[in-house]
Amino acid sequence: MGDVAIVGIDCTFPGAAGVQAYWDLLMRGGAGITPVPVQRWEARDFPAVSGSGGFIDDADVFDSDFFSVTPREAAAMDPHHRLLLPCAWRALEDAGRAPGDLAGTETGVFVGVMGGEWGRLTMSDLARVTPLLGSGSSAGMAANRISYHFNFTGPSLAVDTACSSSLVAVHLAAGSLLTGECDTALAGGVNIVLSPSLGMVYGQLGLAAADGRCKPFSADADGIGRSDGVGLVVLRRLADALADGQRIYAVLRGSAVNQDGRSNGVIAPNRWSQQRVLDSAYRRAGVAPDRVAFVEAHGTGTVLGDAIECAALGAVHGVPRETPCAIGSVKGNLGHTEGAAGIAGLIKTALALHHRIVPASLFADRENPQLRLGERGLRLLKSPLRLPRGESLAGVSSFGMGGTNAHAVLGSAPRTPRAAGAGGARTRGARDAVGVFTVSADTPEALRRNLAAQADAVAGRPRGGAAALCRSSNLVKTGLPHRFAVPVRDTGELVDALRRAAALQDTSAGGGRPWGRPVTAFLFTGQGSEFPGMTAGLHRDCPLYRRHLAEADEALAPHLGASVRDLLLDGDERVHRPRFAQPALFAVGYALARTLTSLGVTPAAVLGHSLGEYAAAVTAGALGLEDAARLVVRRGALTDGLPAGGGMIATSAGPEELAGLPAAAPGTAMAALNGPADTVVSGPLDALDRITQQLTGRGVRVRPLPASHAFHSPLMAPAAAGLRTEAVRCAPPAVPLASTRYGRVLRHELMDAGYWAGQIEEPVLMDSALGALVADVAPTHLIEIGPRGRLLQIAARGGRVPGVEYLHPSPGPGATGLELAEVLAALYRGGLDPLWEELYAPEHRSAEPLAPYVFSSARRSWDRESFVPTVRPAAAPATAFAAVTDFTAERPEPSRGAAAGADGPDGDDPVLRAVVRAVAEVGGYPPERVVPEARFYEDLGFDSVMIMQLKNQVEARLPRVGEVSVQEMLPALRSVGALAEFLGDVAMARTS
Repeated sequence: MGDVAIVGIDCTFPGAAGVQAYWDLLMRGGAGITPVPVQRWEARDFPAVSGSGGFIDDADVFDSDFFSVTPREAAAMDPHHRLLLPCAWRALEDAGRAPGDLAGTETGVFVGVMGGEWGRLTMSDLARVTPLLGSGSSAGMAANRISYHFNFTGPSLAVDTACSSSLVAVHLAAGSLLTGECDTALAGGVNIVLSPSLGMVYGQLGLAAADGRCKPFSADADGIGRSDGVGLVVLRRLADALADGQRIYAVLRGSAVNQDGRSNGVIAPNRWSQQRVLDSAYRRAGVAPDRVAFVEAHGTGTVLGDAIECAALGAVHGVPRETPCAIGSVKGNLGHTEGAAGIAGLIKTALALHHRIVPASLFADRENPQLRLGERGLRLLKSPLRLPRGESLAGVSSFGMGGTNAHAVLGSAPRTPRAAGAGGARTRGARDAVGVFTVSADTPEALRRNLAAQADAVAGRPRGGAAALCRSSNLVKTGLPHRFAVPVRDTGELVDALRRAAALQDTSAGGGRPWGRPVTAFLFTGQGSEFPGMTAGLHRDCPLYRRHLAEADEALAPHLGASVRDLLLDGDERVHRPRFAQPALFAVGYALARTLTSLGVTPAAVLGHSLGEYAAAVTAGALGLEDAARLVVRRGALTDGLPAGGGMIATSAGPEELAGLPAAAPGTAMAALNGPADTVVSGPLDALDRITQQLTGRGVRVRPLPASHAFHSPLMAPAAAGLRTEAVRCAPPAVPLASTRYGRVLRHELMDAGYWAGQIEEPVLMDSALGALVADVAPTHLIEIGPRGRLLQIAARGGRVPGVEYLHPSPGPGATGLELAEVLAALYRGGLDPLWEELYAPEHRSAEPLAPYVFSSARRSWDRESFVPTVRPAAAPATAFAAVTDFTAERPEPSRGAAAGADGPDGDDPVLRAVVRAVAEVGGYPPERVVPEARFYEDLGFDSVMIMQLKNQVEARLPRVGEVSVQEMLPALRSVGALAEFLGDVAMARTS
């Protein structure tokens, strides 16, 4: 049998809500046994059943909105199903995956569940049977619910072999993985003690513990105590888990399942069958029994069951070995979780191998001498067992009441080389690296709740670098509509940021719900933005930027005869000379743009200001890197060779105000038309001085620019002539390019030598080009690509792009990797799903544990009174949809529209009002929750059965509409408002 890795775990057991709480319970020797909650039944009414057992707190809580389940369907659902859905979500998160990323994949689901008590309790009153109860009460739907809500298309089956169900489910899941039927599998089980009926059966069989506690292998053992439990593990083939760098709790080396056959009775255990299943599992795993350090036994605490199991364990493990094989049973802590018993033992064993310590067994201090454990090479653990270095092996047994036995062999995870700096602050680089921490949720309130949970979890870690933690959050916490993101370096900063955001009533400052994907435009800065050491901080912090700057440097070096990368990092003052400034700025623009596109930020359009147009052309696909590098170096050399004495001034005047000035000052020209009152004049210095005096006399603001030459003026003619002779390989832009030479978007024109010659001496038509870009793509975000902010200021002054967000990954001399990370964070909040992996160095790509998603606890259902048979009143047609259970709380649903209840804006629209009430009746929603914008499938959780019920409801409420087929309604089922509009049109047509 091939090896299968356990890569994710989630569970809830009595007294242990979550994996860490479960491990803490085991290590401290705690027990989850409590009196029977009155919610289940009144213990005094059933004296034949113990008044204690293992019960999950809040087993009636279900976040139905999160899973798009209507309140009425949630009420009809088996509580087993309701527990499994959030458990599956958290288990996948624990495996380092955003659950939504697996939608549409052949992920398998294998769930062990014992019996169908909910169906017996709810379907026995035939007067109350509904379609929702029919699907909600089927134990066979336990796995199907997960596959449906998560959109998994792999094998999906519920397994009922009584108490061994969940371990048999794991066995089947492993087989499915190894045959290639699925690549990821969820496997486990669930059990809820809904009524005292099975406890009465145990009592009549003499198998029930009087105090409701299992005491496995103890002299005090007197039977079974029943308990709740839910647990799921995420399984993958070991080779796949290792290749993907997933955390591995333990490895399933092999497993086996068999049957007692005809024995002493259908519910009597069979020693020989138990021996055979152990032998078969070890054989399939390729493991000799003497290598097994401990066995998590079935261990129910019945006198007969313990005796038979110990005899079978001794026959297999009682071989010459250094120390006896340790045995124990988690039922001493939890009670017998029946359909979830196997998974409870498997998770305990996986955690023991992961932590390399086996918890002590409860009740081991009074070992039953009749079991003769010592003679059989077995021992109970009276104190925790430290596991030695190297591989450790363990077994897990689970035996069904009907004779189906399962045994699994687990090994510790293989040692893998851990990257230096991963997971903590062992190096300065690890501490200083920048990451973006992300959290997502389904509502604003849920986002605040989960921000607070993450803050508490991170605060419990030692302070250190946060990059690896951020990467894990990008993989796991990014799939839901309401988004938060913040760039940080260490966990202290992260805790502060999370707590500030959680405290805000309005999370839009750090997050919110985007209603579409961002439309980005790149604006490439031109000459004048250079300075010594530009982007050095980003180069230090960002491996991706380093790689792309090296690409540009390599392309430029043969033509420049020097390294622009060294020039930048050394803070060389030569960067102010055109010969070096222009190649250096091109390299920065190219590297910044490539860094962003490598991170998944794809521009909808690009614009380059003067020199910036070269990097823009490469980004748009109009020029190749090699040709652009050669042209830029040539341009810089030609410019550097021009006579000194030219300059540039920026004015707060429009071109109309400046008309005539160049003619009065020979050699000058309007070099850049940046905005309605933002014009740059270029020319000889003495002429610019005269223009400055004239303009200031008129009250026009004038500012000299740090330009070495009179760019974009007739003084550039020699440089233009030199460029005109260059050979240029070019292509039409693949991305819309707003030309600042022509002031419009280029479609099919080539940016050939003639283009670049004219571009250096003609004015920069920035305002017209930006206007054309905005009209063409309507950007939501403008990103400046350059070492210092220039173009965003121009855009803001010009007023061409109201409502857009301005971003800059390297806005000046103090810029580091934080600004680039903030660009990604802002775009993620705006709806982009970046390629996060490229942000992190290999040493930060380790899987780090995160707090699981915290679901809403506001909605509860499960009223034991509803289990009492009732007779439905004759005249109450609406009770065809009567909920099986009550909801004691409702979570408000945020909406972009106003509520459409009776007091809402639909008050004058009888059709909308009727549709709202019909939807509320079918779905069990309060009318104020049903807003016109609500979508039937995505927001309200309707399915085909509910649509049929809705059809009947609207026909009854709107007699003027008459009969409408579902096929006719289908196009209008986009939203509540769309359906109301359609029905209103039908009514008008039929009455006219």
